Amino acid sequence: MLVPMPQIVLLVTSPRLPAGLLTADAWDLVRRHPVLASEESAQAAALRAAGADVTVVAPDPAPVLAAAQEHGTVVWLAGPTGDQDMARALGLRLAREPALAELELRYGSWDPPGARLLDAVSVIDRLASPGGDPWKRQQTHATLAQYLLEETYEAYDAIEAGDLDTLREELGDVLLQVVLHARLAEELPEDQRWNVDDVAGTLVEKMIRRNPHVFADTQVSDVDEIIENWERIKRAEKARGSSMDGIALAQPALALAAKILQRAERAGVAVPLPQDLDLGSELLRRVAAARAAGQDAEAGLRRAALAHADAVREAEKDQT
Repeated sequence: MLVPMPQIVLLVTSPRLPAGLLTADAWDLVRRHPVLASEESAQAAALRAAGADVTVVAPDPAPVLAAAQEHGTVVWLAGPTGDQDMARALGLRLAREPALAELELRYGSWDPPGARLLDAVSVIDRLASPGGDPWKRQQTHATLAQYLLEETYEAYDAIEAGDLDTLREELGDVLLQVVLHARLAEELPEDQRWNVDDVAGTLVEKMIRRNPHVFADTQVSDVDEIIENWERIKRAEKARGSSMDGIALAQPALALAAKILQRAERAGVAVPLPQDLDLGSELLRRVAAARAAGQDAEAGLRRAALAHADAVREAEKDQT
């Protein structure tokens, strides 16, 4: 009678999911066969608590092969880093002696989309905690404000340049600022304290409320109507006394002027533009004219300034 070849199943699970959160197939596997692991872990404890036979052994192919020979099938529960050295050693041994056992890789759980965000939160928590990075521990929301602006502008530059690889990196720097601000907020007095989950939760709730055409039964005919709904819901949420409330005053002056004009237009408030010869008044009229023509005054000035900078560089070359 043909004897089945011993089998070793390398079970890999996501370290970013709660211990014990496995597929039904993985649970059937660990309940039917002995489980070996190189260390005690939350995952090993969860399996053992659910009735699985979990034994901690040295991360060496020998005890795993011996268990496979004895039981027919054995599960190696990979650690949080995947036990790559153990998997490599086991693979090399079986490549030299293929009759010893078959090796199968199986996933008991996968990282959900956005799972690496948990890593970002964990890393920043380590850096901002006692024993971490002294510089980060000294920061406040006020001292970090300039970096939030700088990183945002650098991301904007990458978009303007069409450099998507750089954009990915710069958005990571923006994310760093978000996560670090949230981590610092955990140190506030208890009645003011919040964390990154509060940030994310507020965002989720806002997106659901302001997109009823997706999350509720509101019917819309076009994008303009979506924007109108968004603004209406936003006004109801903020309960502001003026359409000018809530405008980011720290933004560049041309962008600020455009936003003020946009808010006034949406509110249906017609206020004559200043007609004096002051430079600021003239610039405001120019911004209004740009909006009427469907142009972005801030972006237009930016392009013109950068083109002039290139011309200066060329002129400097001619002087050398």
